[in-house]
Amino acid sequence: MNSAHLPVGMVLVGVTVGFLSLRYFSRAKMGEFRPWGWLGLGMLILFGALLVFRVGWAGIYFTPLCWTSYLLLADAAVYSLKGSSRLSESPRDFLLLALVSIPLWLIFEAYNLRMQNWTYVGLPANPLLRNFGYAWSFATIWPAIFETADLLKALDLFSRPIRPHAPFSRTCRTTLVVVGALFLAVPVLVPVGIGQYLFAPVWAGFVLLLEPVNYAWGGHSLLRDWEKGDSALFWNLMAAGLVCGVFWEFWNYWATARWLYVFPILQGWKIFEMPLPGFLGFPAFAVECFVMFESVKVLAGGIFRVRTGDQVSRSYTSAAESK
Repeated sequence: MNSAHLPVGMVLVGVTVGFLSLRYFSRAKMGEFRPWGWLGLGMLILFGALLVFRVGWAGIYFTPLCWTSYLLLADAAVYSLKGSSRLSESPRDFLLLALVSIPLWLIFEAYNLRMQNWTYVGLPANPLLRNFGYAWSFATIWPAIFETADLLKALDLFSRPIRPHAPFSRTCRTTLVVVGALFLAVPVLVPVGIGQYLFAPVWAGFVLLLEPVNYAWGGHSLLRDWEKGDSALFWNLMAAGLVCGVFWEFWNYWATARWLYVFPILQGWKIFEMPLPGFLGFPAFAVECFVMFESVKVLAGGIFRVRTGDQVSRSYTSAAESK
């Protein structure tokens, strides 16, 4: 591990945890802190201790163990602030979100097979244990973004309305789709040596491609939110991406089984394992998570309940309609 910039990363984690904690304890509470939150906090402490004492399985599965703990902790915090949360309202829907997270992330793994931006090291030799770790880790990605956005919404960081935007024309939306398609196609069509530098368009491509589709097909659309003068969901997703990015890189750095970034950009300027420019991709990725899941819901029709993965969007929709 390259620890040259480890102090910077530790400060970043401390600032993130400190800000969220201060904001949480300064807010009025509408419910109790649910028991699963204490369980999540205890699990985080336990798994950290097991890692220090070099317990093998804890090091191998450290990242999904920590994210599972975080999800329990964050959900309980949301409940105490709002009086409702994903797990309290529908564990079934939360499980569905986790299951859908796996194939959605595999889309980006498929891109990485061609573009070679990251690789995995320290994985179990047993394919069953290795694939179990993959599935568990991937299942926490979308829930992490959504729970963090729920928490930031409950902390009321981005509640000020903006000036309503004129309706987005069909031409504008078609242009976004075309640009998004190019963003997603070009990086895998060019030679690998060039494509390695072009993962940034992929982090934005699905937003541009699918957001106009959600708009046209009646899904929750960020474009329609902007038309109403409501940008809160967008900014909370962006901030959630940053928060999750810090925690992803922090927990990954200490894990035995972890990912390493190999894209050829500022490899000497890493915070944990992530080269500094890579942190800019997390906010866009969080928006992409929301847009992709909304598209899944539109295509799946009645398979998903309205609440599935949508506590964030429902709360924002209600707030916008009440203005």
